[in-house]
Amino acid sequence: MNKIINIFRLPFFTNKKYITAIWCLIAIVSSLKQFFSGNPYKYNNYLIYKNVFFHSINKLSLFSAYPIEYYDHNYYGPLFGVLIAPFALMPDLLGMILWCLFSTVFLIWAINKLPLKEDKINLILWICAHEFLTSILSFQFNVLLTGLIVLSFAFILEKKEFWAALFIIIGIYVKLYGIVGLAFFFLSKNKLKFILSLLFWAIILFVLPMLISSPEFIIATYKEWFGRLIVKNTENVTLDSMQDISIMGIFRRLFHNPHIPNTPFIIFGILLFGASYLKIKSYFQKHYQLLLLSSVLIFTVIFSSSSESPTYIIAFLGVAVWFVIQPRPYSKTTLILFIIALLITSFSPSDIIPEFFRENFIKPYALKALPCVLIWFKIIYEILAIKKEPLIA
Repeated sequence: MNKIINIFRLPFFTNKKYITAIWCLIAIVSSLKQFFSGNPYKYNNYLIYKNVFFHSINKLSLFSAYPIEYYDHNYYGPLFGVLIAPFALMPDLLGMILWCLFSTVFLIWAINKLPLKEDKINLILWICAHEFLTSILSFQFNVLLTGLIVLSFAFILEKKEFWAALFIIIGIYVKLYGIVGLAFFFLSKNKLKFILSLLFWAIILFVLPMLISSPEFIIATYKEWFGRLIVKNTENVTLDSMQDISIMGIFRRLFHNPHIPNTPFIIFGILLFGASYLKIKSYFQKHYQLLLLSSVLIFTVIFSSSSESPTYIIAFLGVAVWFVIQPRPYSKTTLILFIIALLITSFSPSDIIPEFFRENFIKPYALKALPCVLIWFKIIYEILAIKKEPLIA
């Protein structure tokens, strides 16, 4: 496996322009494929997204069912109407392509902001390419959300708390997941500035959607949003759901019991994650910081009952960051976990995994989550075991 990894040191794989172009090409081809499929369900997410804007300006409920316009419901906050506006005003095909390209370039930019050498950045992009494809085929906001989380981390390290706060608040107001950016609070060297910046952007971005609607509508919409999310959480935990690909979902499916509650798992996860902060002397060590980022990205997904297959671009980026900072040569444990993650998490939706195994084991038992769960436990162990700053080659 170490020899295979060395292949990624060849000129083609180490040229940032090639992998960037491939990601952008994936975004464009995916948009074209879904649009010309003749099946609106293939780009249903985009139809939901653009109508968040149109429903906002017409002061229509953002969370009611609109079966003539799209399937399912919207679950994104009012700020999303402003974010999607430039794309919603375009013809659908052009809007789809540019939305996917915008999300793609944003995530690439975020990954390039990580405090790593260029060869490791490129390796992360190669590792995540298939998981990115899975997400972008669904026009998922998760590609952009992953970038928001990573940028909040990167800008804190650069002592640019004002901008880190912006990305955190955007994430919170659009999909709530962005709140995990607050996990990087202790990495800030100017915590007061960080807190004041969070308050500033919380006010500005709360008011911003009112410019295309009204204060009364937006306030009522936030209340309705929280209610809708509670309902969605209940819907997620059915045994035949395409969501709940989480540590809780594994247990619910294993024991065929949809009533196993989230709370004990989440409390356990928070306590274990919180133990990471006991390493106070390591806060400003790069290795600790990158392990914490990996932990946050994976935690966000494996402890959420809303997690579905395309959500795993968030967690798999955490896996990739964890892998590239491992000491060389890679240990057997590291290689085994990484290979399992590639096969079961990233490639499970593809034909690389036999259909029988995918349909009878991976999907029914939410096994896509399992490698990420195992790697997350290892990350926590690695954080707690830190004694001195390891060398990141």
